[in-house]
Amino acid sequence: MGTPEFAVPALEILIKNQYHVVAVVTAPDKPAGRGLKLKISPVKDCALKYNIPVLQPEKLKSPEFIQQLKSYRADLQIVVAFRMLPEAVWAMPRLGTFNLHASLLPQYRGAAPINWAIMNGERESGVSTFFLQHEIDTGDILFYEKEPINEDDNAGTLYSRLMNKGAGLVLKTVQSIEKGEYRPQPQNFSSALKTAPKIHKETCEIDWNKSAKEVNDFVRGLSPYPGAWTKINEKNCKIFKTKIIEPVPGKKAGEFSTDNKTYIYFNTGAGAVSVLELQLEGKKSMSIEEFLRGNKI
Repeated sequence: MGTPEFAVPALEILIKNQYHVVAVVTAPDKPAGRGLKLKISPVKDCALKYNIPVLQPEKLKSPEFIQQLKSYRADLQIVVAFRMLPEAVWAMPRLGTFNLHASLLPQYRGAAPINWAIMNGERESGVSTFFLQHEIDTGDILFYEKEPINEDDNAGTLYSRLMNKGAGLVLKTVQSIEKGEYRPQPQNFSSALKTAPKIHKETCEIDWNKSAKEVNDFVRGLSPYPGAWTKINEKNCKIFKTKIIEPVPGKKAGEFSTDNKTYIYFNTGAGAVSVLELQLEGKKSMSIEEFLRGNKI
């Protein structure tokens, strides 16, 4: 069960290791692009390539879907980047249902763990597998693997590494369940927990009163999608890459200086950042030099 690109390597690694994937459950096709043609999910695209039956329920509680799912008599269900499941679905297989989550649980439970880990300046992330239960992302941990977060990482680069590392962990988890060689560990909820809620447009506005490091981490954590933003000349502008520099004398937090050729420097609450890559609303993403050639500010 999965929808985006993140779930595809996990599906493929099971197929390539001769596991019998009896069906794939993914999101319904959605209109996209200028012509609003129906677009299929990356997981559906993968399933069709391997001639695997695809289920696309609008409602996961519908009796028709529940009956259809039961008819496949799956031993185990695997969830990677999908919707919250009702108990009638996750309790169905005899071996249970496990989920792959892109964080070291119990830290960063929620919809956007990769973004929030970088936005909060973490130096380490990872992937975890756990059995589903009533509360989201709270089930007993099966396995986890750590992944360092490098200083030049953004959400895109970490996403790619965790996507592939997660596929390996899904395979390891399935093999261990198959052999009965696993010991689920309850999550420790007594530690100071950081969450990873869904990201909205207002979440992405840069707070220039924060330090240069915090702003730089915030930009990295939202790049390349959905993009941290601020206003330049009263126009919304997404910023995808910055570099920490010394503060510009005489400028307050949120004020910028530029030579209109090669740089825009923003002062923050402590230090400053140089903007390296940005996108004016309605335009494409570009380097600072390209931007300033066409946009004097």
